[in-house]
Amino acid sequence: MKTIRLKEGKERSLLRRHPWIFDGAIARGAADAGETVRVESDAGQFLAWAAFSPSSKIRARVWSFDEAQRIDASFFIARLAESIGARSRFDIKSDGFRLVHGESDGLPGLVVDRYADTLVAQFSSCGSERWKSQIVSALLAQTGLARLYERSDASVRGLEGLPEATGWLSGGGSTEVTIAEHGWKLSLDVAEGHKTGFYLDQRDSRQKFADYTRRLQFQRVLNCYCYTGGFTVAALSGGAAHVTSIDSSAPALERARANVALNGFDASRTTLLDADVNASLRQYIKEGRTFDAIVLDPPKFAPTVAHAERAARAYKDINRLALSILEPGGVLFTYSCSGGISADLFHKIVASAGSDAGVDAFISERMGGAPDHPMTVAFPEGEYLKGLVLMRR
Repeated sequence: MKTIRLKEGKERSLLRRHPWIFDGAIARGAADAGETVRVESDAGQFLAWAAFSPSSKIRARVWSFDEAQRIDASFFIARLAESIGARSRFDIKSDGFRLVHGESDGLPGLVVDRYADTLVAQFSSCGSERWKSQIVSALLAQTGLARLYERSDASVRGLEGLPEATGWLSGGGSTEVTIAEHGWKLSLDVAEGHKTGFYLDQRDSRQKFADYTRRLQFQRVLNCYCYTGGFTVAALSGGAAHVTSIDSSAPALERARANVALNGFDASRTTLLDADVNASLRQYIKEGRTFDAIVLDPPKFAPTVAHAERAARAYKDINRLALSILEPGGVLFTYSCSGGISADLFHKIVASAGSDAGVDAFISERMGGAPDHPMTVAFPEGEYLKGLVLMRR
């Protein structure tokens, strides 16, 4: 077993059980891509077993902090069983949910989503890539499913020195899937679209939006960055009279249109716009057009802290515009999925947007990812999705 030795003082994060080891923390030692290494402190104290990544700034990702642990096929069988078993303890009202959430489930670089009878996996680290065949076998055995599609096409694979990889790893057939979520249905294509084909992390937020729509009887709803229409369907399910949905992706809008029809809603209750959100919001201000409820769920503006300043300006601008066209008493569901924007910073950004818009609002609720996308005490970076529910005064 190869060993890497850390520089003096660089063991502190590992003693707190944080799973990342950056290249600058290593004094000496190396290994092949994905190879398991013994990690030791400057004094030679055992710290962890980790997967080595020669190309990444995150030079090693921890599999285990137990010195007696062997990293072999049995390890992945047990770790996957633990992760899958945890989902049975969550309140998930859908047959579309996340089975493995990377570091938070002790499996760095691995994401596995289940869509009805289909599994979709992303292998985004050298360690998960090296153990791919064993992981696939364990997933199929433990879920009893036959179809597993790979969506290892995220940009982070390039940072690991890995090429993109997509396609069936088990089974085959159509990549079109329909899932049941709360009281509605949503279709997707696991071979296309963002993430593994859909935003499962917003499942509970969609239900919350439907509940608010039903309770407050929203008439005019605006869904910005609507993607395939999850919040649109939720609003219609809640009884919204009309929902305007904006996205710059024509294929996503066609999927949104199909999802509206799939749930039996009258097409006249929706307007789908292939347009820029900022430009549309500015036009609505000029026209004096307002809405009872607005959803702002933009794409990732700040993948890292280094991008936070530029992203903060973008988040502030869209929130300022949205608050300007929100009716008094109306509700704004606003989100950031940027890991480089903390919950505290996001709150400050939205507060500044409200000040510039001359609008005050109650913070009704703070939102995060669905429970099958967990954050752990030792890995706060897992809290990438944060949201606020604002009720305009």
